[in-house]
Amino acid sequence: MIRFILPLFAGLLLLAACETTPVATKENSNLMKGPKNMDLGNFSISLNVKDIAASRAFYEKLGFVHTNGVQAENWLVMQNGTTTIGLFQGMFPANIMTFNPGWNHEKETLASFTDVRDLQSKFKAAGLTLTTETDAAGTGPAHITLTDPDGNSILFDQHVDKP
Repeated sequence: MIRFILPLFAGLLLLAACETTPVATKENSNLMKGPKNMDLGNFSISLNVKDIAASRAFYEKLGFVHTNGVQAENWLVMQNGTTTIGLFQGMFPANIMTFNPGWNHEKETLASFTDVRDLQSKFKAAGLTLTTETDAAGTGPAHITLTDPDGNSILFDQHVDKP
């Protein structure tokens, strides 16, 4: 009897462990709504590269195309669909996660978005410590930075005026 029950119990545990959390799609996008969801802006990763020409060639082989930046100035922006990466040689010491409030992935200004100053206020209210703050009374382009618990830098870089 135990030889039958033990494998059955193990199988049930395996099924429970394999159960996945639902993924938000257009059809069930309400999964992503709620008080914890914040509109942070368009996301990209800014990579600290050692050789910008070699990095450009590598990412082009992955299907990325150059959309902005000047290689001679050691910075390029590359895209593959809606995925954006920045390649920066000698500009900062580590990779940076970047959010651009007010822009979509094509750098088009959005009619409605959460201003970086509002994000700053929400982050501080949530008990987060900002590395760089902006003038809360400002209305133009601005940026803030913070560091996650693992030391990763996060930049919120708004290039457009407050909506």
